Amino acid sequence: MSVLQYVLAGLALGAIYAIASASLVVTYVSSGVFNFAFGAMAFAVARFYYFLHTEQGWPIAAAAALSLAVFAPLLGALLYWLLFRHLRLRPPLVKIVATIGVSVALPPAVDLVFGKLANTTAPGLAPVPVTVFHPFGTTITMDQVVNYLGLAVVLAAGVAVLRFTETGLRIRAMVDSAALSGLSGVNASRLSLGVWAATTTLAGLAGILVAPTAGLSTDGMTFLMAAAFAAVVAARLTSLPLAVLAALAMGVVTTVVQRYLDPESALSAQVVPSIPFGFMLLFLLYYALRGRAGDRPAGGSLDRAIRVEDGGGGTGARPGLRSPSTVAAAAGLVAVAALPLVLDEYWGGLAVTGLALSLVLLSSTLAAGEGGMIWLCQITFAGLGALASAELATTYGWPPLAAVLLGALPVVVLGLVIGLLSIRLGDLYVALVTLTFGLLVQTLVFTRDRFSNYGQGVLMSRPGFAEDDRLFAYLTLAAFVLLALFLANFRRSTAGLMMSAVRWSEDGARTLGLSTVRTKLLVAGIATYIAAVGGGFLAMDVQAALLDSYNVFGGLVWLAVLVTIGSRSLAAALVAGLSFHLLPGVFQTYLPADWADVPVLLFGFGAIMIAKDPDGVLALQGRQLRGLLDRGTRRHATPPPGAPPPADGPAGPLDPSPETELAGGERA
Repeated sequence: MSVLQYVLAGLALGAIYAIASASLVVTYVSSGVFNFAFGAMAFAVARFYYFLHTEQGWPIAAAAALSLAVFAPLLGALLYWLLFRHLRLRPPLVKIVATIGVSVALPPAVDLVFGKLANTTAPGLAPVPVTVFHPFGTTITMDQVVNYLGLAVVLAAGVAVLRFTETGLRIRAMVDSAALSGLSGVNASRLSLGVWAATTTLAGLAGILVAPTAGLSTDGMTFLMAAAFAAVVAARLTSLPLAVLAALAMGVVTTVVQRYLDPESALSAQVVPSIPFGFMLLFLLYYALRGRAGDRPAGGSLDRAIRVEDGGGGTGARPGLRSPSTVAAAAGLVAVAALPLVLDEYWGGLAVTGLALSLVLLSSTLAAGEGGMIWLCQITFAGLGALASAELATTYGWPPLAAVLLGALPVVVLGLVIGLLSIRLGDLYVALVTLTFGLLVQTLVFTRDRFSNYGQGVLMSRPGFAEDDRLFAYLTLAAFVLLALFLANFRRSTAGLMMSAVRWSEDGARTLGLSTVRTKLLVAGIATYIAAVGGGFLAMDVQAALLDSYNVFGGLVWLAVLVTIGSRSLAAALVAGLSFHLLPGVFQTYLPADWADVPVLLFGFGAIMIAKDPDGVLALQGRQLRGLLDRGTRRHATPPPGAPPPADGPAGPLDPSPETELAGGERA
């Protein structure tokens, strides 16, 4: 085929990327929310279109009209009313995790309503069989023509609305400052609802267009989302024309490269999917070196001045040795230690895997919960740790524990490099850099035949004294306790106090002479090591480094589970790891098969609730228990004669320090 053939195919692919990136840019500049749920929203609309057109036999025009003109706007309006309207001025961690919660919860909810597809092959907006044209000696399908027309319509309508209508003027004013727009009589809430409805329609259009090539699946849609991220990063998150041009260029490069690669080769299977992420990495490096990257503050100065800060609902009191949270944590550890003794082989195996996962989740507790760094590649570090330890133990004959502990060190080097490249960029860019790194490793490393070994992975044995599941469970629990105690002491150390200062105010920390970069690099190195060690324990658990299980988007589910329980609580990591494996086991064993995805939906919904209570479930229950005990103590206390009545506030002095112990995390 000629080069022109590949260019035309690339423009068709780039048109889908451009529609997706246009949606992401518009939502970000108008609401300050970078929509990590874009892929899930695209899947929901595309699945509804498939239900009408393929399963119910509706004509293409009618199915597309109802899907894009009714269902998609209603979905966007519903999500705005439930979640997105509460996020505009929230911290970046809350915004990102809440949208990740939507991305986790929405696909299983859609599958529960419409059913899960066994065959993900889906038609687009072109009639089947697809008509083929031959201009200039090339071949163009009707699907590609529809892509071109879709992009043209989107751009024409977008320019017309934003540049030549009163609504567009109001939207641009709201982008600058919603508060000032409100003073001018503009209903910012109504405009924002309209923006989210329109951009959800764009997401649905991109999902329907990409389904014939990527498949109607969450994996296909999340890959579309990640590829669109590259174009948005090239546009520095805000320039719509630049995002569209970058998306078109990325599509052309992706297809033209295939002209020079053997489509049957492993190299082609690795290089082609990596091109969008390579684009993103190059632009991130370029902006970082020129000092032009950084998060865009949401709203104007007036918006940020009048917002009401949410302290997370906690008092921040430091639990003592006899505090309710500490007692509950000790009781919880005793209960977990009893699990291997009372559970049968099936449930005991799930509990052991959950304990190993809790080690990895400790790294997110430190990086995101304590350090305030939104790293989305902890599952990738776990996979690299599993691979390194399995190679050392199997290929070079190292003792398994030594392989796990020392094999994690090279992974730390990667974590520090990523930290150096991303820490100065801002929270959102950090999330995108780490997501890109995870996708690149997943595509270029984890899919290599030498490591995948036809699905068997790299063998990894357990220590000779812990080959039994019960003994291995106690080994893993001991490792968790040691790491948790280390992190609890780290919080109290000078470095931990520096970490807290940087988390709460980077500008204030610099005023005190603290180095934010060195502090965050220290946190990054420790978190990476813990994640890699956790990956080694996961490999020992299944006795192989199965790299297919370290999918980046699976890591987003891990993060959603942790945030649901509590992102700053060390005990929450243990509860989250066990819940991630035991709760699906309960549904699969005792409930109908159609309910198998309900736990994932619940995990995603819990992450969404971070917008209301950033502390998580465990800290919320701890506060309620402390309140009950405080009220009981005050009720039975006998005041001295002449003493004033006790106040209704919390007992004891407030400690403004955000430090928490093993069961801490009361303050977000």
